[in-house]
Amino acid sequence: MIENDGQKNGVTAANSVPPANHTKTVGKLFLLTVFMFGFGFALVPLYEVFCEITGINGRTDDSAAVYESVEVDETRTITVDFITRTSTGMPWEFTVDTKRVEVHPGELSQVNFYVRNPARRDIVAQAIPSVSPGSAALYVNKTECFCFQHQPLESGGETLMPMTFFIDPQLPDNITYFTLQYTLFDITERAGETVDVAMNTTLGD
Repeated sequence: MIENDGQKNGVTAANSVPPANHTKTVGKLFLLTVFMFGFGFALVPLYEVFCEITGINGRTDDSAAVYESVEVDETRTITVDFITRTSTGMPWEFTVDTKRVEVHPGELSQVNFYVRNPARRDIVAQAIPSVSPGSAALYVNKTECFCFQHQPLESGGETLMPMTFFIDPQLPDNITYFTLQYTLFDITERAGETVDVAMNTTLGD
């Protein structure tokens, strides 16, 4: 009888425990999900700011550098390869006259890029640079570059676009080679009225 009472009491005791507060748990999980979703969106601008500061994604500075009192380090030679690309749907012909240069840190160099617009419409382009390895981007200084401004070109037109640059002598010793790629994008619909760019030297002028 005692054993039966114990079993009966045990069952009663177990059944008397209040159920977990599922509503509270679901609420916490919902808030956690919202937080993680928002954090994921926040990572995009945070990452872009981080890349702007560090240059780890290979993006170079979009403003002109000043070449003044820069000491050339003739003990080192850096090889730079240039790559040209056009984005999907961009019909321009885009090439570079010198695909590889060897320069000393601090030495001012110029490379010319050629574009031709074979389309039956005027197009405004924007060039986006990228350096690989990305850590070298911090040390690429451009005093003149077509990537600083929009590049309008009428149908059938062609032009030379110069890019003048120097490499910061503080470039780490382990970096002796990097690539500088430019990708052209068609931004005609977003550019509004086209304005001639002074730095462009139209062929035949």
